[in-house]
Amino acid sequence: MLYEGTTIAAGTAAGVVVALFPATEIGRSVALARNGTGPPLGVHARLRSITNLTLPISLAGSVALIVNGLTRGRTLREALGDGVSLGVAAVPEGLPFVANAAAFAGARRLSSRGALVGNPEALETLGRVDVLCFDKTGTLTLGKLSVRMISDGVTDLPPHQLGRPHREPYRAVLAAGVRASPPAGGPRPPHATDRAVLRAAREAGVDPSTGLSAWTRMGEVPFEPARGLHTTLGESGSRRLISVKGAPERVLELCTSWRSPDGDVPLGRRQRRMVEARVEQLAERGFRVLAVAERSDPRPDAPVNGSRSLPGLVLDPVPGNLQLLGFLALADEARETAAPAISALGKAGVAVRMITGDHPTTAATVAAELGILNGGAVLTGAQLDDLTDDELATRLPQATVFARVTPTQKVRIVEALQRSGRRVAMTGDGANDAPAIRLAAVGFAVGERATPAAREAADVVIVGDELETIIDAIVEGRAMWASLRDALAILLGGNLGEIAFELAGSALTGHSPLNPRQLLLTNLLTDLGPALAIALQPPRDRPTEELLREGPDASLGQSLNRQIVLRAAATAGAAAGAWVLARPTGRRRSSTVGLAALVGAQLGQTLVAGRRSPLVVGTVAVSGAALFVVVQTPGVSQFFGCTPLGPAEWATAAGAAGIATVGSIALPWAASRVRSLRHG
Repeated sequence: MLYEGTTIAAGTAAGVVVALFPATEIGRSVALARNGTGPPLGVHARLRSITNLTLPISLAGSVALIVNGLTRGRTLREALGDGVSLGVAAVPEGLPFVANAAAFAGARRLSSRGALVGNPEALETLGRVDVLCFDKTGTLTLGKLSVRMISDGVTDLPPHQLGRPHREPYRAVLAAGVRASPPAGGPRPPHATDRAVLRAAREAGVDPSTGLSAWTRMGEVPFEPARGLHTTLGESGSRRLISVKGAPERVLELCTSWRSPDGDVPLGRRQRRMVEARVEQLAERGFRVLAVAERSDPRPDAPVNGSRSLPGLVLDPVPGNLQLLGFLALADEARETAAPAISALGKAGVAVRMITGDHPTTAATVAAELGILNGGAVLTGAQLDDLTDDELATRLPQATVFARVTPTQKVRIVEALQRSGRRVAMTGDGANDAPAIRLAAVGFAVGERATPAAREAADVVIVGDELETIIDAIVEGRAMWASLRDALAILLGGNLGEIAFELAGSALTGHSPLNPRQLLLTNLLTDLGPALAIALQPPRDRPTEELLREGPDASLGQSLNRQIVLRAAATAGAAAGAWVLARPTGRRRSSTVGLAALVGAQLGQTLVAGRRSPLVVGTVAVSGAALFVVVQTPGVSQFFGCTPLGPAEWATAAGAAGIATVGSIALPWAASRVRSLRHG
């Protein structure tokens, strides 16, 4: 059964369609997602919890205002009007819009840097990522493998020296490697190792028939990660050759003899230890090692015609009784940006794991060079298969490198990490990375050579090969949470400050300091526009370590609560102070001064949070100008229950707002200094 979304790595097949999209497995999954049966996650869950907290406060404030008005002798209509208007004004109706706008703005900024975000929700998930799994080849490295050494099992020779005399054993190893590869004249081989072998042979003047009278390809079984081999059947004169190229540990277990420099010998225990030691030495030098082996059988009397796929021709994909010819050592340069990128990720609190199909020693060497190993353990695919899920969970915290893993094992690693409570991002560029990319909380398809399967499975496609783009994406995710915190603090802190100001004024005089139209004007000038400008602002050019550590817990936890309380206190204090000072001038004038101070305090705090962002500065300027026009324009001012103010009243409102803004900066700084002195 072939499921929709399956990646076909090699081969062809004929099939019968038995179900269309709604009835397929992926169709049922999509339908389930559309039904919204799952719990809300990420930003939406946080917004729901915030709404559940603020809504009762708004309702309680409205009820308290109504009760206070009735006890002070106001009519039911007047009391209800004040209470309802306060309740409406205090509801932060812009929360969902601000959150979505922040995600879309971050996705748009990333697109200009070569990162295409398929789903904006992935951006907020990036802000929660704490483990990033890298595929090595083509991601941490340049993905341009080249054959650096050819070994007969005892000594090594660079490919460029094959033209010298007495190099036939090494040429035979490379020729057998070419025979155990896709044909040179066919489509571009999908695997970088095959391309490297063919390129080395072409440059050295080696072809499949080197060392033979002639050679004809009869059939092949392409490389498949779970099998670890590429097997080819060919004819040479009266013999048939089965040529195999693949992982040394897989090929060696199929070999019974060795074409050593001293001649053909059985591959006994001593000889096996010798060649395994050679593989280990090559791997310790950072080489990716392929073993090459062959078996020669007599040609059957009945001739077989054709090429690649022949009726009646049976080719064992895992042949036995092979003779080891030697090894091909390949190398891939690490990207210059890989080590700095991994260091930056560590500062952001993101643990890095390498998942690769390479030999464990090769993987450990590269990981140590890039700063990934850091004293951690190396787990192989074979060891993973021997571990139960519980045992794997206990080994995961110490494991930083996973080597010789299959696509299925990559999926198991990602699954186990997420089951342990980690939020995992997976990067890769090949078809064999696609299942793990799809399973991860955030999947990256990296590089121009990323396969269609990897791109389709990914949430974020990195168009170029720059690893810094992944850092940019994580910074955007972190910055989105920080900007969202500031935006929520503006919305919630300002609204709670309005409630406190209204309740305090009503308790003091029996009348609400602001009428319903003034409350709505306050929200119009201070809520959605400024909060949206804060949410849309880009992160700093040079992100601080504090910003890199932002996330849902750091941004929307105690930090948000402190900002809300601080903004509410500053807003209410500024409005109440200006209103009390202006009370001797009359009710309407004092109400107007209180309104100006209330709006000014919120805009001042918005300006501080905006970090000189042109968008924030422009929004604050427009709101301030609009307030001035409304208050000073006859007719419009009366419509909102205001009166034009003179220089003294404007100075009172501006002074109160300025003191509140400075206080909102000074108090957190003083508190942090006290905490540092206590811990210092």
